[in-house]
Amino acid sequence: MSGSDDLRRRTVLRGAALTPVAGLALTGCAGAEDDRDSSSGTPEPGTALGPESDVPAGGSKVFDQQKVVVSRTEDGALKAWSTVCTHAGCVMTQLEGTTITCGCHGSRFDAANGQVLNPPATVPLTEVPVKVENGKIVTAQAS
Repeated sequence: MSGSDDLRRRTVLRGAALTPVAGLALTGCAGAEDDRDSSSGTPEPGTALGPESDVPAGGSKVFDQQKVVVSRTEDGALKAWSTVCTHAGCVMTQLEGTTITCGCHGSRFDAANGQVLNPPATVPLTEVPVKVENGKIVTAQAS
């Protein structure tokens, strides 16, 4: 076997050894895509989220099914935001206090005002207008 044949053989073997590693890296990104939301992330007006009593003053609650996080100010006003991350469209469910975190790439948002706290996201969350009807939080028409 000549020196160039030996070199070619080593190059092929090295490439074959690295192929599974590259596949694992791509699989990790594909897993994140499974959490993506292809819709706008904003429920239709009139969608019931849950009891008003579920959101404490100064706190927040994620309504997973509707992809909305609702926060209540100290004075009792309700504000709501889509839980679809503005970075890559992943649906967020990890809420700690009033900070919601995207499990795909680590973006964090303030659930009280929708602002980005930690990149890679750079765009605030989409506001979801809400109102209270008969003790339930319901999505409303944008004004």
